Amino acid sequence: MLDVSDVHTYYGDSHILHGVSLDVAPGEVVAILGRNGMGKTTLIRSVVGFSPPRRGRVSFKGNDVTAWAPFRRVERGMALVPQGRRVFASLSVRENLDVARGGTGRWDMARVYALFPRLAERAQNRANKLSGGEQQMLAIGRALMSNPELLLMDEPTEGLAPLLVREVGRVIAELKRAGLSILLVEQNLPMAASVADRVHVLNRGQIVYSGRPAALLADEDVKSRYLGVASTT
Repeated sequence: MLDVSDVHTYYGDSHILHGVSLDVAPGEVVAILGRNGMGKTTLIRSVVGFSPPRRGRVSFKGNDVTAWAPFRRVERGMALVPQGRRVFASLSVRENLDVARGGTGRWDMARVYALFPRLAERAQNRANKLSGGEQQMLAIGRALMSNPELLLMDEPTEGLAPLLVREVGRVIAELKRAGLSILLVEQNLPMAASVADRVHVLNRGQIVYSGRPAALLADEDVKSRYLGVASTT
């Protein structure tokens, strides 16, 4: 589905990603973990095309999309749930969803409302009148309306209360069961580990750990050194 090979991404003269390589198979959830400022969002931006790498390659569904504009990648089947939600504040919930409608597949307004009943209740409300959790639901629903095959999620639990973090985890697990491929950038280790098939830890623009979630949860050294998670022993 997605193959990122030896990607080097810069902001001006600042070298942010240093040879990152990873892949996401069809129907797989791959999580990227790491502290703030380690390149996680830059990786998502490189995949979707906002910050194209200077070196390396991004392939999607067998096509080299490294030089493609973001809209072409979306047309091909990518969708982004951006950090900070970035819903259209002046539009209603329904309008936010409708403007993203595209592609062919199972996702339509009714199915998004079934996944997020709260959005159905708030359909006529402007997005800037929603709570943070409701805005996150709307951001996910808006991405789904394009009927993607690969969903890029950048910090979907950021700033959410524990109950809503669990709700986001439930939604990701449901999307996984529906066969959607997901590249998930997260700082919440327990949530990411509960839904991911594989995890990578990013530190200073490089992948320093790759493995199964259970192995990472058991590795106190990696958690302490790169994720700031205190040892339980």
